[in-house]
Amino acid sequence: MPAGDWTIGDIERLCRSYGIDCKPPSGGGSHYKVAHDAVADILTIPARRPIKPKYIRLLVSFVRLVITLGVRRQT
Repeated sequence: MPAGDWTIGDIERLCRSYGIDCKPPSGGGSHYKVAHDAVADILTIPARRPIKPKYIRLLVSFVRLVITLGVRRQT
């Protein structure tokens, strides 16, 4: 994982490695939607840079939840 200054590409790669959906903005929106079948919530992350640390913390928490629910990392 990058130490700082995350990009949407970094977020997409992390999500992909855990089987998490990361969908780009649609219909004129400005936020990516992060979701997983095992998690009821949908996380939204602004597409513009810089991506604020609070969104990265939320993403890390989301990934940890997916891990806790027993979803294995894809290689």
